[in-house]
Amino acid sequence: MLVACEGIDGAGKNTLVTAVEKELLARDRPVARVAFPRYDDSAHAQLARCALYGEMGDLMESAYGMATLFALDRAEIAEDLAELSADGYIVLIDRFVASNAAYTAARQGWDGSTPSDADPVVTWVAELEFDRLGIPIPDLHIFLSTPPQIAAKRARDREDADATRARDAYERDSALQQRTAAAYEALARDQWQSPWIVVAPDDPDQQLIRVVDAIMNHT
Repeated sequence: MLVACEGIDGAGKNTLVTAVEKELLARDRPVARVAFPRYDDSAHAQLARCALYGEMGDLMESAYGMATLFALDRAEIAEDLAELSADGYIVLIDRFVASNAAYTAARQGWDGSTPSDADPVVTWVAELEFDRLGIPIPDLHIFLSTPPQIAAKRARDREDADATRARDAYERDSALQQRTAAAYEALARDQWQSPWIVVAPDDPDQQLIRVVDAIMNHT
């Protein structure tokens, strides 16, 4: 199965995925793991990263252009993900297609107050990634609903502690992070594309139990 872990920048996705991976391996479950964007491996992701740091002219001004680069990064290994799932692996994905839907729609002003299937940007992302590029639909979405102010502080602390982790344009835009959080909430509310579970950031142990139980119930 494919499990997509979603949330805004600084939500704690990597920490959660690491804990879930450890628990599943302890239960002798075969696990594969991938994080998007794949900045170390994908030329499309690398171009998007350059744009986020102001190195690609006006490319970042195009929400659709950036979304297409992130989508092409996923498309590069779409078949590999599907094969891993078919071979019995639980594939843990740190940020997937819903991230593109949430961020791109938020950049275009969607605040989640209307149904996700009525938003043209959300629909466009789904058609681009799932239909045109053949990226597999996750079996389960995990949304880490960390409040934007907490996530922003984590991103700042990360930047202060590590000079290589400078915040990009999306991470520095607090209004965008607020709208993206609301967009994610709407996607989860609408159970966009497949089942979603929402976990709060305040109890990591319960968070882990709930996520692992949800995965085990879906396998």
